[in-house]
Amino acid sequence: MTEKMGFFKRLKALELPKKKLFAIALCQRMLPNYQLFSDIGNFGDPQVLDTLLNLLWQSMYDTKLKLNIDLQLERLEVNTPNPEESDMYGVYPAMDAAVALTSLLSAMESKVEDDIINISKLSSSTVANYIEATCDIEFDKASALDDYIFAHEVMQEEKEMQNTLLNIIESQEKITPNFIKGLRRDIVAVGISNIGISTPTKNS
Repeated sequence: MTEKMGFFKRLKALELPKKKLFAIALCQRMLPNYQLFSDIGNFGDPQVLDTLLNLLWQSMYDTKLKLNIDLQLERLEVNTPNPEESDMYGVYPAMDAAVALTSLLSAMESKVEDDIINISKLSSSTVANYIEATCDIEFDKASALDDYIFAHEVMQEEKEMQNTLLNIIESQEKITPNFIKGLRRDIVAVGISNIGISTPTKNS
């Protein structure tokens, strides 16, 4: 019966901790977009986002960990790039990565679960904008561009990844610390963002 439900209906049907875990995983996957822009554009501190992600993962299994959401939101605000201040395309996926974390923290504070679900849409939007920005085909109609974006390999990979992630989380009767740590380890190990950006290697 679950398989007959649409993707977002399934996502909405998850318990709050599972929704949160799904969103954290997507935010982790978007991190390389920010890291690369920060490195090339000499903007912000990727460690702020990385540390926050570590705390978010930990908060899923460590009940003693209490996040200072207001402080984390302030740190994110300072480290969120403004497209009007950069002529690099990378500012957009970097901004999306910071906005996704901001949305997650705000949703945790306000307890508005739909805001967590919107992170799924934001990740897909990053991919759609990337495909449009790198496309050198002229389209007469907006619908033709939409069809091109939807059928694009990178968008299909994004949809497949989100669906696989949902399947994995959905199938867990209980999200144990080992499951959470394993999921984080797998995403970090892949080190590839939703638009194919690899985690930048640090020079020794």
